[in-house]
Amino acid sequence: MIDLRSDTVTIPTPSMLEFMFKASVGDDVFGEDSAINELESLTAEYFGMEAGLFCPSGTMTNQIAIKAHTQPGDEIICDKLSHIYLYEGGGVAFNSGCSLRLVDGERGRINAEQVVESVNPDDIHKPISKLVSLENTSNRGGGSCYDFSTFVSIKEVCNNNNMALHLDGARILNAIIAKKDNPKHYGEVFNSISICFSKSLGAPVGSVLIGNKAFIKKSRRIRKVFGGGMRQAGYLAAACTYALQNNIQRLSLDHDHAKTIEKALLQKDFIGNILPVETNIIIAEVRGRISPAQFTDVMNKNDVRVMHISPTQIRMVLHLGISTEMVNKVLMIINQL
Repeated sequence: MIDLRSDTVTIPTPSMLEFMFKASVGDDVFGEDSAINELESLTAEYFGMEAGLFCPSGTMTNQIAIKAHTQPGDEIICDKLSHIYLYEGGGVAFNSGCSLRLVDGERGRINAEQVVESVNPDDIHKPISKLVSLENTSNRGGGSCYDFSTFVSIKEVCNNNNMALHLDGARILNAIIAKKDNPKHYGEVFNSISICFSKSLGAPVGSVLIGNKAFIKKSRRIRKVFGGGMRQAGYLAAACTYALQNNIQRLSLDHDHAKTIEKALLQKDFIGNILPVETNIIIAEVRGRISPAQFTDVMNKNDVRVMHISPTQIRMVLHLGISTEMVNKVLMIINQL
């Protein structure tokens, strides 16, 4: 089976499993799990930040960051396609008591001018604009990437308006590889960053939230309240460490595979608009003689799993578990349609 539904379907490689089995673990709630401590330190150092916090999921790291940056009644500025809005179960309201100011950006990305327009005035009738949350890459934007200069401009707006800047970096390493960014520059701009290891990096579980020491100390308390304190979880953290040390550069292969499939789709008369493929995600409009449901059904019958994400669109996501040989089979099936 060739599974292109998401990059969350990856499984650990034999070498990752071997690394996991050798992990030295302890009780993380006591701060005694050396494998977790190492991952938190390595991740923070990679991005030029002070400290990190290991959590089960990217949703948890995002939700912890939001709660740490805000008070109930505050407002968060984000794009209307943001994961924190669409896919985190209303957690912003439930966990933090905050509202969202949704911005109509470009493929999930907003700019400094839009942020300026979204900041509320000092008016008791309006919530306090307290946090800007960006997503890079943008999932529903088809894996689109920000230009780093946009981050710098938005950070200036945040500084001028006493707002923090958070990055939902579920696929940040895809963006760094695609744009050839320096990861340490991210630590200079963002107050907090969430990094997910269980997507194309191939770890089975885990995300790390990074920031300065005071922020992470506060976040650790929130993680406990959320029920996210783990004990001997170093075996999971070791998988993330392995991914950080071994699986970043190979993300470019996923990007190449995605662009190859994009080219094949563009030749078909039943394919309409395809969001420009920058990284590992393909979102394509299916129309005319084949519906999205029919397309996914044909692919499934050929042992290729894809997802239709709207009445008009299908999604394919490349990842660690997809080889060039698998991509060639996908191309053959598309060409026969």
